[in-house]
Amino acid sequence: MALRLWASSTANALRVSSSRTHLSPALSLSRCFSSVLDGLKYASSHEWVKHEGSVATIGITDHAQDHLGEVVFVELPEPGGSVAATKGFGAVESVKATSDINSPISGEVIEVNTKLTESPGLINSSPYEDGWMIKIKPSSPAELKSLMGAKEYTKFCEEEDASH
Repeated sequence: MALRLWASSTANALRVSSSRTHLSPALSLSRCFSSVLDGLKYASSHEWVKHEGSVATIGITDHAQDHLGEVVFVELPEPGGSVAATKGFGAVESVKATSDINSPISGEVIEVNTKLTESPGLINSSPYEDGWMIKIKPSSPAELKSLMGAKEYTKFCEEEDASH
């Protein structure tokens, strides 16, 4: 499996056509080696949203954590507060910089990932699973329509990286 990941990563680095890997049907790797999952929505500020029923889980993307480097501290809101689309709700401090975290959609914070207090590196090792940041009850689920899908976000990251 590690060899398959290395071969896929190498193919991506060499820009050999390979938009999907055999690791997981819901996982694709862009040329910058960041994973983008199908079924999530993505903001141009590099946060993701997983909407399930009346709950939306929010975190930062693999692309974002890769650019930040090792995350050493996370500041998150308290449950019961509210977040607004495109507005900051917390911050991530890495060995390179401190970055604000914006909410892709509006809603009431119903849960915060308290594991990140003790283990902020979960954002690096598992940005879409163990490294999630907050869960909210969306106040305007229609805001999800303005976010990107996996293919659009992958293209956005490639274009953004190419311009730097």
